[in-house]
Amino acid sequence: MTEARKGDNVKVHYTGSLDDGTVFDSSTGKEPLCFALGTGQVIEGFEQAVEGMSVGEEKTVLIPADKAYGQRNDQLVFQAPLEQVPPDLKPEVGMPLEMGGANGEILRVVVAELTDTHITLDANPPLAGQDLTFKIELVECTTP
Repeated sequence: MTEARKGDNVKVHYTGSLDDGTVFDSSTGKEPLCFALGTGQVIEGFEQAVEGMSVGEEKTVLIPADKAYGQRNDQLVFQAPLEQVPPDLKPEVGMPLEMGGANGEILRVVVAELTDTHITLDANPPLAGQDLTFKIELVECTTP
């Protein structure tokens, strides 16, 4: 049976969970995830886990934070005066927001804290610093 290699187009079913067993994402009941191996469309550890699998094979892998979304970076947490928040926006802790970065890029942030005078925003990916466990099944593999 052919093994999945870089450049192949693959379809996988997966369930991702945290150390405490909490499921954070799954393709159960949905179409399988499709991506091309070796193109960086998914996190590094997930791609490495799929490479070498055969169609129909299932496996469970632990992906360390460094091969997932990286470690948390305290420099991506910052405060701004509340007066800089648009008046029509009613921020709440946990609310995802998008804002313009210094180079014109769009930053996805989460409201981490609110005080009477400041808002604290966190631009770390939500799963940064977490080791992730994935149950993966290779459903299809085609060579372009």
